[in-house]
Parts: sequence; C-alpha cells; structure tokens
Amino acid sequence: MAKTNDAFPTAGISLMTTQPHVIVIGGGPSGTTAATLIAQKGYRVSLFEREKFPRFHIGESLIPQTYWVMKRLNMLPKMKSSHNIKKYSVQFVGSSGRLSEPFYFVDHKPHESSQTWQVRRSEFDQMMLENAAEHGVSVHEGVRVLEVLFEGDRAVGVRLQDESGQERVERADVVVDASGQSTLIQGKLGLREWDPILKKAACWTYWEGAHRDVGRDEGATVVLQVQGKAGWFWYIPLHDNIVSVGIVASYDYLFKNRDSKDFETIYHEEVEKCPAVKERISIGKRADIYRAAKEYSYRAKQVAGNGWVLVGDALGFLDPLYSSGVLLALKSGELAADAVCEGLAKGDTSRSQLGCWEADYFRGMERMRQLVCAYYSGLSFGRFVSQHPHRKGDITDLLIGDLFRPELDETLRLINEAVQAHTAVEAN
Repeated sequence: MAKTNDAFPTAGISLMTTQPHVIVIGGGPSGTTAATLIAQKGYRVSLFEREKFPRFHIGESLIPQTYWVMKRLNMLPKMKSSHNIKKYSVQFVGSSGRLSEPFYFVDHKPHESSQTWQVRRSEFDQMMLENAAEHGVSVHEGVRVLEVLFEGDRAVGVRLQDESGQERVERADVVVDASGQSTLIQGKLGLREWDPILKKAACWTYWEGAHRDVGRDEGATVVLQVQGKAGWFWYIPLHDNIVSVGIVASYDYLFKNRDSKDFETIYHEEVEKCPAVKERISIGKRADIYRAAKEYSYRAKQVAGNGWVLVGDALGFLDPLYSSGVLLALKSGELAADAVCEGLAKGDTSRSQLGCWEADYFRGMERMRQLVCAYYSGLSFGRFVSQHPHRKGDITDLLIGDLFRPELDETLRLINEAVQAHTAVEAN
C-alpha cells in the first residue's frame, strides 16, 4: 500500500509546511469512504489511524445498499475477486425454533447489487484503507490524534502523536472525525445522546466447522431468537469455514446479575436458551476468544459544525440487528464527503454546509431504528407480511438498507400499529 509515513519533528510541536485540505481521523469504513471520495475530487487528504492494520473489528455482515457507495469507491472489483462469502438473504428463527421464509434480496430487486458479502473486518477494512491510498489519500498508521484543535467554535486541525511519543500539529480546512466509538469531537463538545430504548450489549466468539447451509443459503445471515425472547443470536458464515456467532440482549439482562467479566459463562448460558444455535455449533470447535461490547446505541446531537463533520461510529451507532452498521458508516462517509467537496469548492466550511445532509440521514437512520424496535417489541414479521402481503417489498427494502425513501413511512406506520396491538395483547 502506498502510504506516507513522514518523520515527526525531533522535539516539541511543529507545524507541517504542506497543509492538507482535509484531515480524516480514523481508517475504518467511514473514514476511508470520506477520504477516498474527497481525494477523487483532487483535494489533499491526510488520514490518521492510531492502529496498524490489519486489526480486529466486529460488524461482518454487509447489506445490499453498500453496493452503491462501493461502486463510487471503485471497490467492487476488489470485492468480486475476494474470497468473501456471498450473501443473498437474511432469515429469522423464532424462539420456538421455527424458521421464517428467507428474505431473498434478488427476488425483490433483480440487480447485481442484491448480492452482497460476509466479511472479516480485519481484511475488509485493510482493503478499504489500501483503496484510499490508491486514490491519493496520504495514509498514516500508528499515529494517534490526541485532540481536535479549535479556534473559537471552528475546528482548524489536530494535535498528533506518533508511536515514540513525539507530537506535532497539523492544520486543515476541514476535520472529518471517523474515530469510532472514542468519538473525539462528540466527547469534546458533549454531543452524545444515548438511545433511551436500545440499551443493548453483545457477547460473541467464532466457530470453525459449525453448521453451514448450502446453495444460495450458504451466506445467509440468520437471526435466532432465544427462549423467552430475552435476546437473539447472530449467525454469520465467513470464509475459511468460520462462523461468527453472538448474543445480543439488554445490558442489564446480560451483565448486571452475573460476573460481567466471565464472557464464556454468559455466552454458553445463552446458548443453552437457544437450541437452534446449540445444534448448529455442536459440530464445530471454538476458534477465538470470547468478546463483549456493552451499551453501544447512541448518536450525536448534530453531524457537523464549523470546520468539522462526524461520520460512522463517531456520529452514532444503532444496533447490530439487520447489520446496518457498515452501511451507515459508508453512507455517512459518502454524504459528508459530498458536503465537504461542495463546501471547499465554494469556500464555505460552515456548519450549515458541512451538515446539509443531517436531516435526511437521521430520517433514514430512524427508519431502521423503528424496524429494530419493532423486532424487540415482539412483532412477528411473518405474521405482518401475511396480513399485509403487498408490504413485503417495503420490508425487504428496509432490510437491504434502502432507508432514505419517504415512501417507506406508511409501512413503518402499519408496523408500529401492529406493535401496539401486540403489546396490548401481551398486557392482557
């Protein structure tokens, strides 16, 4: 990968003489998307990533709408020639073990975009970082951004530290914060808002030789509900005969009344409550450590300010259900990049310009959130589709990530009515 790893000054803090137009903090999917698209327009972009890639990350299942952003990034040829498992559908298994009819994306939308991939994020993220460098982004790994620098309310650059502890300051017209859940600007300005309902946590590991479906179901994401509907498992087949398997439930349920550091016990207690998962992994062997993530649903109060913009997890994270994480990372990176390029072209890097995409993005995110909340409220999508068969296409649109169309709001209204009716029945 073509990288720039210029030496830091030997002492103190100094200013670089060649100033980039844009600094991007973070080399994950949102940061590399924003950086690549801005560099494609001819602007100087410096990207700083604190880790050395490849590095582990969760969020392995892509959904079809990622296709359109990856097309702009020139990533599709790389994905098509990769060894990543092809994904054609998503399937739900109820707490009784009953399988739903799979949602085959291509049956709804006969286009190559309806086939997507299950990825190892360490590999996918490195591909994205290398792609950014190929498009002219100055990529720096192993460099930590200590803080975003402001003059008044305007971001003007960053203070950096290399692996030896030496520091420097770099200035730019715009700072794109793609720093993930460390959320540098969000934390500095107190912008984080935790979701009042989606207070979830997850515990997961990887299995080698576990059950895999065949044919076009081989790469399906399977969502399996635990008994009592207290949570759900993801089941994501990856290449090299590996399957990612994790439990998602409320934070209090998973961790409060147990040894919160004993991930292995927590994990297997939940496996016992989901016979379908237990059967699937029984023929395999564990291939990694047990991992956990706690209370991760949040978003910022705003997407941008004067001279800065947030993307990906630095902007917010919804929920792993329906695998929207990478899509929202790519989409926010794309929308932010377009706003930055337009702003640089006309000399306007104000909050209103850099955040011109905020309302539409948050509306799209809220549409996915409503679908997530409906599942957690106990709505049976199979029953809903049987009652509203002409709405199956809209639900499939939501599952593929086509979130930014107001036409879907009527279906979501009907879903919310069904949730309220279900809640009333449960209460009685």
